[in-house]
Amino acid sequence: MIEMRGISKSFSGNAVLKDVQFDLANGEIHALMGENGAGKSTMMKILSGIYTKDQGEIKVDGQVVNFKSPKDAEKLGIIVIHQELNILPDLTVAQNLFLGKELTYGKTGILKTKQMEKEAAELLKKLGLDVNPRTRTGDLSVGKQQIIEIAKAIASDAKYIVMDEPTAALTDREIETLFKTIRELKAKGISFVYISHRMEEIFAICDRITILRDGQYVGVRKIPKTTFDEIVAMMVGRELGERFPERNCPIGETKLEVRNLTVNGVFKDVSFSVRKGEVLGVAGLMGAGRTEVAQTIFGYRKANSGEILIDGKPVSIKSPIDAMKHRIGFVTEDRKTQGLVLDFSIQENISLANLEKCSSSGIMNKQKELSMVHQYIEDLKIRTSGPEQSAKSLSGGNQQKVVIAKWLGTNPEILILDEPTRGVDIGAKKEIYHIINKLAESGVAIIVISSELPEVIGISDRVIVMREGLLTGEVTKEQMTQENIMHFATGGE
Repeated sequence: MIEMRGISKSFSGNAVLKDVQFDLANGEIHALMGENGAGKSTMMKILSGIYTKDQGEIKVDGQVVNFKSPKDAEKLGIIVIHQELNILPDLTVAQNLFLGKELTYGKTGILKTKQMEKEAAELLKKLGLDVNPRTRTGDLSVGKQQIIEIAKAIASDAKYIVMDEPTAALTDREIETLFKTIRELKAKGISFVYISHRMEEIFAICDRITILRDGQYVGVRKIPKTTFDEIVAMMVGRELGERFPERNCPIGETKLEVRNLTVNGVFKDVSFSVRKGEVLGVAGLMGAGRTEVAQTIFGYRKANSGEILIDGKPVSIKSPIDAMKHRIGFVTEDRKTQGLVLDFSIQENISLANLEKCSSSGIMNKQKELSMVHQYIEDLKIRTSGPEQSAKSLSGGNQQKVVIAKWLGTNPEILILDEPTRGVDIGAKKEIYHIINKLAESGVAIIVISSELPEVIGISDRVIVMREGLLTGEVTKEQMTQENIMHFATGGE
């Protein structure tokens, strides 16, 4: 069993954790939840030896420990599987599994390749993964890569596995496979710390849940004896009310129309429209082509055929700059590599798409820039020490708000949001939904791509569904159910 008591940690005088506690029993799946910035990641980095604690005590199997590095934690069977998987894509599956633990012939340094491949195959078979150990890992789906990360942990004699947002990029089928693997390992006595913002998953897989808020311990609950509402109230310190805020704004005339848009080998003959003040949801399984359609509308990809119309007139969009000239904004799916310059400050990131707005005669006007940035920090409730704080030091939810702020500054008339709440806590999610509603009320035409069906249903006026590069169906507000959407997403007509 793991026990953490009185754990405190500060960075540059800023207290991130204040006297928190956590415990993990053998053969338990224990959820750790809290809003972005609550201290979850810091707490697990202390447990895994990445950070050292300022105060407090950690016990593993009854013995007090003081980890100075991740290797110290690994020796006691504590392994972390991070949200950004530590897979080397150009190595084979077997090479990844034995990385740093290669089997060799004595001191010759010559690798026992066949033996490693044999042992890798046996381990993968135990985890129910039918993959050739010689396969290049980068050619596998994210779901299979996730299982390989678990296999790496098992190969390192893991007794305690920390999983951070493990299903963020998985399909429903891959999530089922992952859960099956976790349950089988739990039955063998392996324990899991499960960090996720997806409440449905917590209730489906976990035994207990510990809640942190603003760096402090709030409480622990047994999953069968708690409710969604109780957990939300513990996380945010207040009742959130309805999960998806109501929106009753008038929908105007067609703003954007896409006709027979095609990118060879990616998607074909995609046609749809979105009106002023309307929120159009785009659903579909991973690989359906949803993001690629959005990228083409934004000029990031080149269409082989088809046309795009704005206000009824055909337009030529050959680059993101062209898209911006037509007042199109695009909040990308991967905020860390496509939405932000992580080493830049909040101020610099928000200004990036608004240089013209923040300048006079081609020279940056710092007063204009700061005025705009402060306004969005206040309007979007971005938790920060100030505009000069680096984007990489923000929590996921606050990073997402900075990306949204960047595009709001352009005053878009068409806004595309790709997975806008991925990795975002329940409180920040509702704030983002309010931003979407407010934009729709001002007449902005909004396209929301999301893999979370409850979210698509909760915020959309209409939903289009894609499958394998084709638009397979459209669902009206009255017809919106998870069953109807999945019918089109899995091959129905």
